[in-house]
Amino acid sequence: MKRCALLIGLLAASSPAAARESLGVFDGWATFRDAEPARCYAIAEPESGEGGAHQPFVTISWWPMQNVRGQLHIRLRHDRGDGRDVMIQIGTRRWRLLPGKADAWSPSVRHDAFIMAKIRESDTLTVATRGPKGGRVVDSYPLKGAASALDAAALGCAKMR
Repeated sequence: MKRCALLIGLLAASSPAAARESLGVFDGWATFRDAEPARCYAIAEPESGEGGAHQPFVTISWWPMQNVRGQLHIRLRHDRGDGRDVMIQIGTRRWRLLPGKADAWSPSVRHDAFIMAKIRESDTLTVATRGPKGGRVVDSYPLKGAASALDAAALGCAKMR
């Protein structure tokens, strides 16, 4: 709950209060709706980890005007090293993500759907990569409350079409 309060505070400070509406807090996950651009998302912070150049998080987003549903986005704690993979593990399944310098996305809409299904039946989501200096960087996200947060985001954007 403390992590969610911190996350909500960070999000509130990063954009105008009138533009972001809270749709609920579900254990370690929070759900929001933005009016402009029209989107809804479930978001969580990792359960542990120290420092880093960025505040890490995982989001699953709906963009109704672009017909996007359940898109995975990961913000990494550190910029990833050149040529370094970003891997996600949920339960016993692992996938290689499409990496940016400090972000990662699932490789396809089909992967997004499968990842969402695995989130609903698993306890932990782990993201791993190597930082610019080669050290391993791992962030672990508890999934308790994630299914409810995903449902709230999907329902929140169903009204925006």
